[in-house]
Amino acid sequence: MKTYMPNATNTPERKWYVVDATNVPLGRLASQVAAILRGKNKPTYTPHADMGDHVIVINSDKVVLTGNKLNQKTFDYHTLYPGGDKHILYSDLMQKKSDFAVTRAVKGMMPKNSLGKNMLKKLRVYKDATHPHEAQNPITLTVKGGRN
Repeated sequence: MKTYMPNATNTPERKWYVVDATNVPLGRLASQVAAILRGKNKPTYTPHADMGDHVIVINSDKVVLTGNKLNQKTFDYHTLYPGGDKHILYSDLMQKKSDFAVTRAVKGMMPKNSLGKNMLKKLRVYKDATHPHEAQNPITLTVKGGRN
């Protein structure tokens, strides 16, 4: 008997999930969303093929960071100019661009290759509870480990 090995031509139909990020720690949210984007929740998971589903994250403004990370953790980047090191506290980042912070956390948990970049294109993050993807009939998904 041959082993079933899915590839790009015989992938199952992709589902759409909507995740409410209210009172959920950023790391827990990112790890569970990354698993869905990779397709690890399916029995046909294959590491070398994109088997994942689409994920819509709403209420990214209400994501929490545990401990004192809000005031100590920084987002660092370089402008590619001499002396262009920039450091932004997560308290400022979550106020201004919380959708970017969630996307960046999920990106860090994806494969670091072209397959991971294609998987990340199936992620949509919105600051509030409204999103323009009602036509796809997304399934509501609850994240394990959320704070009440």
